Amino acid sequence: MDSSDDTAHLTQKNAPDGFRTLAFTGTLDASGVAALWDQATLLAARSQGGLSVDASGVSECDGAGMALLLEMRRLAEAGGGVFRLVGLQDRFAALYDQFSPSDIVPSDVGAKSPSFPEEVGRKAYGLLDDIVSLVAFVGEFSLAVVKALANPRRVRWKDAIRVAETAGADAVPIIVLIGFLMGLIMSFQSAMPLRQFGAEIFVANLLGLSLLRELGPLVTAILLAGRSGSAFAAEIGTMTVGEEINALVTMGLDPVRFLVVTRVLAAMAMTPLLTMFFNIAGLIGGALVMLSLGFPLVSFLNQVHMSVTLGDMLGGLVKSAVFGLLVCAIGCQRGLRTRGGASAVGNATTSAVVSGIILIAVSDGVFAVVFYVLGW
Repeated sequence: MDSSDDTAHLTQKNAPDGFRTLAFTGTLDASGVAALWDQATLLAARSQGGLSVDASGVSECDGAGMALLLEMRRLAEAGGGVFRLVGLQDRFAALYDQFSPSDIVPSDVGAKSPSFPEEVGRKAYGLLDDIVSLVAFVGEFSLAVVKALANPRRVRWKDAIRVAETAGADAVPIIVLIGFLMGLIMSFQSAMPLRQFGAEIFVANLLGLSLLRELGPLVTAILLAGRSGSAFAAEIGTMTVGEEINALVTMGLDPVRFLVVTRVLAAMAMTPLLTMFFNIAGLIGGALVMLSLGFPLVSFLNQVHMSVTLGDMLGGLVKSAVFGLLVCAIGCQRGLRTRGGASAVGNATTSAVVSGIILIAVSDGVFAVVFYVLGW
């Protein structure tokens, strides 16, 4: 073959150790891969003892070439063989290492779509598996917290302070902004109907109770799920995909104690403080509306003071601490369960936000029933 010819070529030979060796030369781009795909995948599927791919002659390799190499690896490993890739240039190997065969979805053109009962069974099995892993994580996390409390010096407090800064202090501006706008909007929207009955002053009662008992903890936790819970899932998920979690286990370090405990405890401590900032900002927004309607500030403050008790505020803070625990713990758990390539990190992040919001809604309903029974 002429050295100036950059067309993709594939040659094969059987190695003495039982491996089938395939050698690629030229450019593995979309056109080159299209010409070699059927032949290469067929040889990979028929490799018994193992498959060795020599890519030392590859001058260029794009996403299509990566897909071909990963598909050959998947087919070889699916047949019980061993896959080896040698000679790939470092600039291409860096891209290849970011993916795994599970990222390649085999194309079954003639395959039938699963029936409705089969699809329901798959979803039910996935849900059951998720519940089992969540229960196991709760046990691991509880044990790690007990060990941390028994020996506080083992806790990485510097990491906890860093997480408290990113999840707490850095979130104050958005928390204050959303709280102020919600207090402003709620006060204005409720004042207009109440004006028909001359009862605008009771806007302060409505705003104080709704913020301290319900909206403050709820909205703060939802913002925390979208901001910090997703960040925890992405960070730990990237570490899982990059085999850093396995490295910690190899060194004898518990990933839950090493990574999860500090994040959850720091976020759990910051959530009540963020809720207080949200409540204060919401009350300031409501006060501005009442001032614009001609009511003095002292009247607004007196109405809030008469309608809200210390128990209302403490109940909201307890709820916010529990919400923070749930949101951040589920974010870390989704990160630890990340499997696959780079796309799995995005899926884990999405799952962390959705699961966190669901847990917030469910636990908020439980709190409502408990507070009603306790007369709180």
